Amino acid sequence: MSDAIISVENLGKCYRISHQGGGRREPYTALRDVLAEKAKSLFRKERAEPAKAETEEDFWALKDVSFEIHRGEVVGIIGRNGAGKSTLLKILSRITEPTKGRIRLRGHVASLLEVGTGFHPELTGRENIFLNGAILGMSQVEIKKKFDEIVDFAEVEKFLDTPVKRYSSGMYVRLAFAVAAHLEPEILIVDEVLAVGDAAFQQKCLGKMQSISGDGRTVLFVSHNMTTVNKLCNRCILLASGKIEHSGATAEVVTRYLQAPSVSGSKKTHFAGPKGVVRLLECANIVNGKETLSPCIEEPFSMQVTFEVFERRRLNSSIHVFDKNGAWAFCAGSESKQHEVGIYHHRYLMPANLLNDGHYSIKVLFVENGNQIISEQNNAHYFYAVEKDGRENVWTIGGAVRPLINVEECFMGVSDGSSI
Repeated sequence: MSDAIISVENLGKCYRISHQGGGRREPYTALRDVLAEKAKSLFRKERAEPAKAETEEDFWALKDVSFEIHRGEVVGIIGRNGAGKSTLLKILSRITEPTKGRIRLRGHVASLLEVGTGFHPELTGRENIFLNGAILGMSQVEIKKKFDEIVDFAEVEKFLDTPVKRYSSGMYVRLAFAVAAHLEPEILIVDEVLAVGDAAFQQKCLGKMQSISGDGRTVLFVSHNMTTVNKLCNRCILLASGKIEHSGATAEVVTRYLQAPSVSGSKKTHFAGPKGVVRLLECANIVNGKETLSPCIEEPFSMQVTFEVFERRRLNSSIHVFDKNGAWAFCAGSESKQHEVGIYHHRYLMPANLLNDGHYSIKVLFVENGNQIISEQNNAHYFYAVEKDGRENVWTIGGAVRPLINVEECFMGVSDGSSI
């Protein structure tokens, strides 16, 4: 028998979608319009209109989904909007019933799927802590034992006896996460809701989830922030159109996700465009002679630009690197020189310990005679820079680059207090 704490077998969720005949929505009708029409009908015989046919179709939000998660794992669930992530979490949280398949959960589940989940708006923060604890099957003694930790983590002590309907969305999330994380569920399920909190609280939550997994409890985490997923999760499941497209080590699955054409800057070969002077064929990361979309920031790698020249010209290429926020990190260019007709490689050698971890996109330019842009390709390539072991430290360091700079220290002696 499997020792998995979560077991999902052939899970499916189907919704029935209705479509009005003719493909057009009925216009909005106000009460006064109905009354006026009824009055007119007293003086004329209404002509019967044929009823518009209504068609229905089945939409499978999830179909044939199977996986197992073991105790102590932190598993990321990623995919595009509409891939089925939230539906899966609602079924695992027992909010929604599946259409088919079976799930087995061995332990208490705490879920944080949207702002205010599980809270009664008329009750105070204090009362909601005890209510959520009772829902999780905890005794009053157990809740009281954790009460001060919850309040301290959520930073809502001043508003503890205020009805939560008066809380801001940030306060809601802080208290909801604190309750879910501190009442020691065996399984913690967290959706993108943490994005509502400020940056400092998000870091606090990530550290807590890492601590939870260290205690042998299980975390399911949904996010569109691939940097956070890569740092926090040791395994990932990629959903697409309600099915599992890939499952495995986080770096590998994140790379698969970023390769999808729907994700900004997917890898392309033989870029479209007229055959003028020059055409970009491919852009790729090279490590030890092999292509990769997830180079390690602690090791050197190459950015290879492959292009075809159709006329003898004096040209140079340049790459422009942008971080996940679209901020321009840096650029680099080749020497301007005469190029004969043919296919060329330009390899840009990236030193170790230059980039930050995270998602980058590349723009490639070709310039003639050092000053005239003759070809420009936005989003020519992307890559996802990773650390050797991103789970060692969940603190996110800002900035597009993170160079390793040597710092020299010189001891100047003990101050006599005469200077400031």
